[in-house]
Amino acid sequence: MNKPETNAELKPGRQHFLILDGLRGIAALAVVVFHFMEWIFADFSKNFIAHGFLAVDFFFCLSGFVIAYAYDNRIETLGIKTFFKLRFIRLHPLVWLGSVLGLLGFFLDPFANEAAAYSSGMIALVFLSSIFLVPFPVMADRGFNLFSFNAPAWSLFWEYIANILYALILRKLNRTVLLLLTIAAAAGICMILFRTGNLLGGWSKDNFWDGAVRVAYSFLAGMLVYRSNWVIKNKLGFTGLTVLLVLAFLMPFGRWNWLTESFAVIIYFPLIVSLGAGAMLSERVKSICTFSGAISYPLYMTHYAFIWIFGHYFLANKPGTTELTIVVICGTILSVTTGYLVMKFYDTPVRKYLHRRRNK
Repeated sequence: MNKPETNAELKPGRQHFLILDGLRGIAALAVVVFHFMEWIFADFSKNFIAHGFLAVDFFFCLSGFVIAYAYDNRIETLGIKTFFKLRFIRLHPLVWLGSVLGLLGFFLDPFANEAAAYSSGMIALVFLSSIFLVPFPVMADRGFNLFSFNAPAWSLFWEYIANILYALILRKLNRTVLLLLTIAAAAGICMILFRTGNLLGGWSKDNFWDGAVRVAYSFLAGMLVYRSNWVIKNKLGFTGLTVLLVLAFLMPFGRWNWLTESFAVIIYFPLIVSLGAGAMLSERVKSICTFSGAISYPLYMTHYAFIWIFGHYFLANKPGTTELTIVVICGTILSVTTGYLVMKFYDTPVRKYLHRRRNK
């Protein structure tokens, strides 16, 4: 998951898009539910949230918008070095913790003994690759994930790439060039859909470059929305926009994916970002949006250790519908609770400490 600047990191006095924060949390929750359900339904056409994976494309679009908003007018003053430090402080503490939790789950999983199939040296290399976000897809029984101990980190890898390119190149481009690049990336999205029939790729060695295309289009589209001031004033509010966003994840999965997924990624998600930036926010939901945005990244980066354990439980026990329903609900609650505790007792304190060190 790509994590845009949070309110605390924006320059004082700048507008805070709280509804966009809230929508990021909704998308993170959709990813968690999708990861549970994809174990249960190998046939995605039977999965009620089969398009939950498109939440990553929404994250990329949101990131492009907020990074451009937060840094276009001040990166020259900050300097590229400071920009990279700020992004590292924002992103990497949870890369570390997600890797540690994934390693613990790998060894402590009560339903599988995966560690027996690998040497200590290999496990150490896989862990180090996860810590430093260096793709190392060597575990066949984990689908050759780029990061076998924390699969969602694949999107963080591409987020870093997007941030590097933003600092070095993209921030300097005028709107016309940015538009042309966005159109070219949209063509890339269509090519993936023509070749594979869906946009599920980016996380494995077999679909590595699909991730590059996904982040290229959505990040550029988010930047273009900001640079073009495509902010649509509306009264949909957080509730209305949540419904619109969730509908994209609940779309049926089937032979029309080439149309529905291209529409969602190329048009629908940038539109939701435009609407979210211009929506009116009522006072009673401000705290909900703030909490939702704050927990989104910790939730995304810490839940997958539970997903592997759930998957092995599912394969080993073949539970019935009632038991599965209870386990998935409890697993989702456990994931959210863990995300909250990580946010409160690890992510926020660690980032504050790193900021203090940087300021010195």
